[in-house]
Amino acid sequence: MKPIETIIFDLGNVLLPFDWGIARKRMCERTGCSRRELEDYFVATPFLAQLEVGQLTAQQFFETVAHDLHFTGSRAEFDEIFSNIFTIDDAMLQLSQTLKSSYRRFVLSNTIPQHIEFVFNRYPSLRDFDGHILSYEVGLMKPDRKIYELIMQRFGIIPDQAIFIDDLPANVEAAQATGLRAIQYKNFKKTCRELTKLGVLSI
Repeated sequence: MKPIETIIFDLGNVLLPFDWGIARKRMCERTGCSRRELEDYFVATPFLAQLEVGQLTAQQFFETVAHDLHFTGSRAEFDEIFSNIFTIDDAMLQLSQTLKSSYRRFVLSNTIPQHIEFVFNRYPSLRDFDGHILSYEVGLMKPDRKIYELIMQRFGIIPDQAIFIDDLPANVEAAQATGLRAIQYKNFKKTCRELTKLGVLSI
């Protein structure tokens, strides 16, 4: 087994637990929509997916959704409602910082610009990685094979010397298909056990 050189972290529900229900509740209060109406809107429209791959700007997303849902607040209020859904997993963040001295560390995330601006401002240590691949910047989303190939090519990552950590099975399986070693994040202790098996942590 070749030694590990690189750890790649997902953001949402790995380093940053989040709850869309918080934004949904506040949007219902500000628009008069029911929860079902709001959910049906985002299922039936492509706007959030387009935002995630950079086909819509944050401003275009705001103008479109605010118009459709009769949201009368400002862009700043809208972005804050959509983004103030995150907390930090202190144990995972501390682990990522501990690994800094021995491994290259990267972030690979399906995300939107409002979220990145919000979490980078609230949790500035998330900036302190060796690189970030963000879906809206590169026009690709996990589990598309191309996004894994992109991060490896851009940062010179050797797949069998890297570990990818993500909470979604489909994303983990897609990473493994490219040759990356991958761990499905379920909780901190299980992740530590898996990293120990791979020689990253010692018992």
